[in-house]
Amino acid sequence: MNIHNHIHHTDGIVPQLLLALPFILALFMYILAAVHSSRRYKPWPLYRTACWTIGVLCAVMAVAGPLANRAHMDFTAHMLGHLLLGMLAPLLMALAAPMTLVLRTLSIPLARRLSRILRSWPSRILTHPIAASFLNLGGLWLLYTTDLYSLMHENTLLHLMVHFHVFVAGYLFTMSMVYIDPMPHRFPFLYRSIVLIISLAGHGILSKFIYAHPPAGVTFEQAKMGGMIMYYGGDAVDIAIIFILCLHWFRATRPRIVLTAS
Repeated sequence: MNIHNHIHHTDGIVPQLLLALPFILALFMYILAAVHSSRRYKPWPLYRTACWTIGVLCAVMAVAGPLANRAHMDFTAHMLGHLLLGMLAPLLMALAAPMTLVLRTLSIPLARRLSRILRSWPSRILTHPIAASFLNLGGLWLLYTTDLYSLMHENTLLHLMVHFHVFVAGYLFTMSMVYIDPMPHRFPFLYRSIVLIISLAGHGILSKFIYAHPPAGVTFEQAKMGGMIMYYGGDAVDIAIIFILCLHWFRATRPRIVLTAS
């Protein structure tokens, strides 16, 4: 059955508001924290605030508005939304260093409590490169190779859960590969690079699989276009992650020049 003929129970303002509201609140709270932190310490970098703002806008565009409405009927629009919500928005929001800002803003007792949470074993598991890659890539394979894609257009709760997972998994994957915020559980650059290469290969294979084997209810033409967006658009975001990882690696291992008095 073509997905165009489905009755989309998720069409409407309520699901979009439920998805967009957390991002809007996050933007408001980030700006307040940046202003408060800048008054107490040195000014918070403007480019980080810009990254957070643009990242939130990308996420909101994916879950609410014309693109989100189109995504119910057009797989190409859906894949563009996936690219914004699951890849570009997480990267931009990770570059904004939100945890660093939170730690700067909180009182010392609350900051210590948050630090203990970041050092806990659940945090270690969720930010492990392999676990984060499995949540991110595994979720996408499950979405596009089973009936989950068509089912989420018929069930509001499932629709919300899938979009929530796409963003959170994308964010965990990004922050597990490039350390912008403080990371108590750190892994070597080589280890993260190997996991990243394998993950990128899995993402590319999935996009080609979608190209050749459309999800249930998706036409071949839309599957081809969606697969190409996933492949080439994903490559663009992945290049940015690779660049940041390599830049950090270079800075951490470059020779130090020691000046001696003559």
